[in-house]
Amino acid sequence: MASNEKALSAAEIVTAEWSDVLSYSPDLIDLDVPRTAYTHPSLRQLYPMVSHGVLYLSRCTQWPWTNDVGTAYPLVEGGYRVRRESDKTLLSEVGTVGEAYELIVASLPDGCGPAIDGTPDGL
Repeated sequence: MASNEKALSAAEIVTAEWSDVLSYSPDLIDLDVPRTAYTHPSLRQLYPMVSHGVLYLSRCTQWPWTNDVGTAYPLVEGGYRVRRESDKTLLSEVGTVGEAYELIVASLPDGCGPAIDGTPDGL
């Protein structure tokens, strides 16, 4: 690393990624999804990523990301299926994005804090 470069903290990495995700175009994700997730302080401190129109949240900033935070999958007929991939738990099917992220907050893993700069091995 050059002397004029500084390593970013985990919080700075997470903040920068949220800034990117919140600026995505609607052809990548329904913009209500990241905007709703971001309103929750406990979710705002997790590392966000988008794939196939779905917002995923991780407790670390490097791959392999954690998969113990719930994810809201949009349903064709409307609403969301909220699952936790780590143990394949269906948390619920809900009607709105707001309900989905309330459920995700309520089911965060014990001791879930800000994302770390690293892999799950560092948790």
